Amino acid sequence: MTQRQLAALDYASRAPKLQRGLRKASIDALLVTSLTNIRWLTGFTGSSGWLLVTHDEMLLVTDGRYGDQASAQLDDAGVHASVGIGQTKGAQIAHLAQALGSRSVLGFEGAHISFAEHASLSSKLAASWIPTDGLVEIHRRTKDQGELDRMARAGAIADDALAATLPLLAHEPTEIEMRDALEAAMRQLGAEAPSFDTIIAAGANATMPHHRPDQTRIIQGMTVVIDFGALFDGYHSDMTRTFTMGDPTPMQDEVFQVVLQAQCAGVAAVAAGASGRGIDDLCRAAIVGAGWGDWFTHGTGHGVGLQIHESPWLTQSFDDTLQVADVVTVEPGVYRRDFGGVRIEDMVVVATHGCEPLTKTPKDSPCLPLQPTN
Repeated sequence: MTQRQLAALDYASRAPKLQRGLRKASIDALLVTSLTNIRWLTGFTGSSGWLLVTHDEMLLVTDGRYGDQASAQLDDAGVHASVGIGQTKGAQIAHLAQALGSRSVLGFEGAHISFAEHASLSSKLAASWIPTDGLVEIHRRTKDQGELDRMARAGAIADDALAATLPLLAHEPTEIEMRDALEAAMRQLGAEAPSFDTIIAAGANATMPHHRPDQTRIIQGMTVVIDFGALFDGYHSDMTRTFTMGDPTPMQDEVFQVVLQAQCAGVAAVAAGASGRGIDDLCRAAIVGAGWGDWFTHGTGHGVGLQIHESPWLTQSFDDTLQVADVVTVEPGVYRRDFGGVRIEDMVVVATHGCEPLTKTPKDSPCLPLQPTN
């Protein structure tokens, strides 16, 4: 895998975008409780923290485990923010209260705070608490060059790891053995971890889109769905390929070709201005038209970034349009108990005209050789 210098992450532009949004929404401050959103805004990767964002300042509050780490990571990111360290929750809340001051309207992330945490904090921070939805995520969904570089590296790691481990299928491994080999290869190639629980689903197990690998042995005649990704510097990749062990049966080949044509049509439709619902409609229509629509049981795709599933969505419930530098998956599938399953997935970055793939493993043939190579 050819390595090149990664562009820096553009932290400097992030907080000002959010702060302009706060002013527009007439919110004096926003309490950010999502650790993913805190990382995106500041570079802080600790497991405990709150971020208070006002119109012109930010305060990161965490506990004593992360004092030095928080200061160092904010400095590395070039983020101008204060750090408050509290050994107890009470001391941490006192930092928030002091920074909030007399500001009267406090937004909170409705999707990222528990009832108990909200009750505790709102009883101690004197302000009008206003629920917000997606004030940070709306900016996170489109990626800067540094983010795209990291996701491209994650995609390349996954491609190379799959190429290195596919020959193992000729030895009829169990699903767990194949998963372990694939995840080890990704780590050896530079991944921090898998992006999610790797899916290796063979034979009847492939009827379950999120099957957990077990001791099923992958043998001749089976289809095997491999859905996995690599995590690199906090950013994910996501790819699925389906193979047959030996020459496919007529039904295996038919379903594979139907899913492949639907998936290629979906990828070809991805571009700035395309609607998430429209791309899902396109892939779904291709599979329905071939007679397999009852067995396409999930949405066509989702956004990827610091989270493996994030906005935008290629589903029936997402009416928004794609924007340049969104990263999405396109992953139609067909699953039926008497057959197994086929899913094909690429991760692509949206461009003005069309898209560019970030996962590049060939997908045009399901057939794998069964003769061991060593």
